[in-house]
Amino acid sequence: MFLSQLDRKEKPTFAREKFRSKKIKMANNRTFTMIKPEAVAKGYTGAILDRMVQGGFRIVAMKKTQLSKAEAGTFYEVHAERPFYGELVDYMSSGPIVAAILEKDNAVTDFRTLIGSTDPTEAAEGTIRKDFAESKAQNAVHGSDSDENAQIEGSYFFSGREMY
Repeated sequence: MFLSQLDRKEKPTFAREKFRSKKIKMANNRTFTMIKPEAVAKGYTGAILDRMVQGGFRIVAMKKTQLSKAEAGTFYEVHAERPFYGELVDYMSSGPIVAAILEKDNAVTDFRTLIGSTDPTEAAEGTIRKDFAESKAQNAVHGSDSDENAQIEGSYFFSGREMY
């Protein structure tokens, strides 16, 4: 099941299990990212994508879309027990996002370095979050935190035939 096939009225449940079984080549040379709603709304998409390319990443797949609350809830269900979950779902469904799969050796670790700390006040100079994020909650970009999550998250948005 892909994002476009989700029943928008269906309650989000165990999405990571659905996408865990899809085998898309992601191990240590691919990662998943999203440019978040506030960064898209402020017109930062091109500048952020340029930083990714300048950082040595190749864009393997990319699409602009808007998540429904149900889709955002499913994507972030790993955080469902956390106090910020409701706000996160509302925020991530508040406007368009740009989802992408990036390729580079050591992709997950290198991309996390490129984007910087979740809190832009703690992010290193020259990182994407230092330069484009508004706050810890509205931090411009999502980056997978492990090879396994990159696989799961990428599979949520893209089929194997959408990656080049």
